[in-house]
Amino acid sequence: MYPYQLVDEMRKQNPLVHNITNIVVANDSANGLLAIGASPFMSSAVPEMIEVATIADVVVLNMGTLNDEQIAAMELAGKTAKSLGKPVVFDPVGIGATTYRKQQGTRLLQLIKPTLIRGNAGEIATLAEAEWSAKGVDAGSGDGDIIEMAKTVALKYQTFVVVSGVEDIVTDGKKTYLVKNGTDYFPFMTGAGCLHSCICGAYLALTDSSVIEQVVIACAMYALAGELVAARLPVLSVGTFRTRLLDQLSQMDSALVQINARIERVD
Repeated sequence: MYPYQLVDEMRKQNPLVHNITNIVVANDSANGLLAIGASPFMSSAVPEMIEVATIADVVVLNMGTLNDEQIAAMELAGKTAKSLGKPVVFDPVGIGATTYRKQQGTRLLQLIKPTLIRGNAGEIATLAEAEWSAKGVDAGSGDGDIIEMAKTVALKYQTFVVVSGVEDIVTDGKKTYLVKNGTDYFPFMTGAGCLHSCICGAYLALTDSSVIEQVVIACAMYALAGELVAARLPVLSVGTFRTRLLDQLSQMDSALVQINARIERVD
């Protein structure tokens, strides 16, 4: 049912993942992609965006440290990739934090029509126009049904949606999965969600047509890697977790994920 073989297939295919991302997370995102077997390309130079998107297998857009030049680059790269039938991932970092972010983020979503939106609960709630108390780029808190919010966003933008959290939610608005692996270490590591978006993008690049189960396996592999590392840390050790997460990602294989993944379909 689930394409666990993609974990091994990643190292065989070595997809080129073009990332327009933020200055805080670029290094970890690139190293994380290398660890799973993908090849990162990190650029936001507007003059080369069409060419880069043409040679890449997938484009990942992250609005963490947003500026006007980056927005122009995202628009060019995203539209080019979609016109060529390539997957595009959009990470709406802090989209509810300021008016500028919300305006530009929603405009990009409407223009690019990404294959996947991956965000935390606060970001997805903002896109669903639901009541939520977000804190900057953090998830914040609220009383709403985040699964229903994720479905609303998926149907609104005709895309896959991933909500990262204690349990990851993966939905297309009709089919919905919970990935129950993971660790509460992730919120202590800056860029953990951004790397998650990159990994989802890499998995979407492995087939000619994207299906939601590819995203489910990407989430399960990443969450399990974090879970395995955290289980070996007796006390909160954020720096050690970050380093060992990269090590663990480099050791993941299909058999390990298939044996240990805890995935539930909930619709």
